[in-house]
Amino acid sequence: MARTKKKWSDLSPTQQRLVVAAAVAEGIATVSVWRDLRKRPASAVRGPKPVWAVLALVQPVGPVAYRRLGRR
Repeated sequence: MARTKKKWSDLSPTQQRLVVAAAVAEGIATVSVWRDLRKRPASAVRGPKPVWAVLALVQPVGPVAYRRLGRR
């Protein structure tokens, strides 16, 4: 079964708002991780800080993983 990809205009206004809200939430979560990494000493982070900074870009798993596993 081949699925056709929906265009933005095919989404209802509610669906469009949900997509935008999810994107904003992911952006806030990523920036929050980066701010925390910048302020937190390396000794308080499990693993290298640059690796966590890159992993924060993997949405939505990266920010959640950092909050759960990355901080001491």
